[in-house]
Amino acid sequence: MEANTAETTTKHNQTRAEQGMVEDLAIVIVDDMQYSRAVLRTTLNRIGYTDIRMAGSASECLAMLSDRRAEVVLADWVMPEMNGLELTAAIRQKDDDRGHYTAIILFTGKEGDEPMMEAFRHGVDDYLTKPVNQTQLAARVYAAGRIARLQNTVLETSSALAAANRQLEYLSTTDPLTGLPNRRALNKRLEAVLLETQGRGGGMCVGLLDVDHFKQINDTYGHDVGDEVLTTLSKRLRLALRPMDMVARLGGEEFALVMHFHDVDNCNPGIFQRVLDTVSKDPFPTSEGQIPVTASIGACCYRHGEQMVTIQGMLKIADENLYRAKAEGRNRVVG
Repeated sequence: MEANTAETTTKHNQTRAEQGMVEDLAIVIVDDMQYSRAVLRTTLNRIGYTDIRMAGSASECLAMLSDRRAEVVLADWVMPEMNGLELTAAIRQKDDDRGHYTAIILFTGKEGDEPMMEAFRHGVDDYLTKPVNQTQLAARVYAAGRIARLQNTVLETSSALAAANRQLEYLSTTDPLTGLPNRRALNKRLEAVLLETQGRGGGMCVGLLDVDHFKQINDTYGHDVGDEVLTTLSKRLRLALRPMDMVARLGGEEFALVMHFHDVDNCNPGIFQRVLDTVSKDPFPTSEGQIPVTASIGACCYRHGEQMVTIQGMLKIADENLYRAKAEGRNRVVG
């Protein structure tokens, strides 16, 4: 008979929640006294809340929240091991780590304004004195649920906007075919390296690389194979450079290489010959078989203490040297 009554009560409570009399919330009740937990759960069930978990200690509550988030936590202030204020601090830390907000209602037998103000100073959302009045509990839980959902909506929106902004920034500075930085990213990097060289010393080299006879590759094998060549080339260039160096795709079959050296003796156009050797040493594997590929590089180097230069000036010199490399027979470095 008792089982039937309990089943009927549960179905009744679920019906109340489904009908919109209350909007169900994920609630955790934390109290070291089993009787107090049971009374609170019964009261909340009567109001219409059904998603209720009960913890006998703060550590048990934290474990529950790690397993599944809650929107509202009802916690006793005075508990062994960890009190309600300490639990509040732990929940806030957990929420910060996960980008979530949990509304916390503290209940206690303490009376007066000072305990209430202490609770609020510790980040508690609301405060109830024992014995808990059913009407007050219903109002406070409802308000806490609204706070939690509004806060979490804001957090989710902010997170989505931040992710969208990161994606837009990535797309605006990244070449979609090779995944390399694009011209916009190159300009930012060049500005930073030039300022570092002029202000702190050392030297920098800029190289413009162009694939030799790339139009012939496209005409012979098709643009898809041409894209395969560019993708492989981008990987070889990254392997040929140091982690702190930059390789960017300017468009088509043209790439830019940026290097900074603390030792000016290492700053010379000859460093690009090693890059060229790495690129053209082995044929490029493609869906149409192995294709031999060579490239030409025009270089420009600037050392601290030399006459001041601009990014545009360095790129202009590198471009002119690239034109010379092509005119002199390709597959070479001119700087």
